[in-house]
Amino acid sequence: GVVEACLLHMLKRRAAGFLRTDKVAALFTKVGKTCAVAGDVCRKVQELQQQLESRKNQPNGQEPLKRQGSTTSKTPVLTPQAIKHIWVRTALIEKVLDKIVQYIVDNCSKYYEKEALLADPVCGPILASLLVGPCALEYTKLKTADHYWTDPSADELVQRHRIHGAHGRQDSPCRRPALGIRKRHSSGSAPEDRFAASAREYVESLHQNSRTHLLYGKNNVLVQPKDDLEAIPGYLSLHQSADSLTLKWTPNQLMNGTLGDSE
Repeated sequence: GVVEACLLHMLKRRAAGFLRTDKVAALFTKVGKTCAVAGDVCRKVQELQQQLESRKNQPNGQEPLKRQGSTTSKTPVLTPQAIKHIWVRTALIEKVLDKIVQYIVDNCSKYYEKEALLADPVCGPILASLLVGPCALEYTKLKTADHYWTDPSADELVQRHRIHGAHGRQDSPCRRPALGIRKRHSSGSAPEDRFAASAREYVESLHQNSRTHLLYGKNNVLVQPKDDLEAIPGYLSLHQSADSLTLKWTPNQLMNGTLGDSE
């Protein structure tokens, strides 16, 4: 919806179509005549709309009979919100929305007034750049009803956190140590198992989920427990939940899952 609002800002009447109520569809259709990527999106949207229309005409919402051995995919089930934004949604899923917007920005004089957002020499390219990230995602899975009851493994959580933090500073002299958490059998000592469980719990807290959001993280922050003890390096992080902020510091040994002889 936000992308559509940007696309429709001060759109020329000629580009929007004089009689068409769906101005986004008119814009994509007109751009598709000169932009091959937008033309592919137009064909895919038209196919989707034809499938949805034929499904609507079927009695009791039944699918039309297909020939045996046909590889035609089943008509997707789209919500009213998805149908409303089907043009932008299809371009996003096909990972070409950023390219289409960039093409529109490069040829903005054909479609927009001078004061339009996409005609702005700064705001237009920024919008196209912001869409590169969403277009790099795979929209293949959604949260299910049991999403909160099936926790991913620690390895997967660590990998997700590293992917999320990849845009951080590359010139940092110190990197956070790898989280090497090993699975121990019941023969292991109780304190070690407890430390490993604490480490895994901390790793899970780094996961970007709907309950906790990692706002900031800094490696090798020194903390001195007592005056006569040497400072201990650890990982400092700030977390946000629905009703509070939490500041955490964890020693590097605990994050590695091995404290050894440390007191």
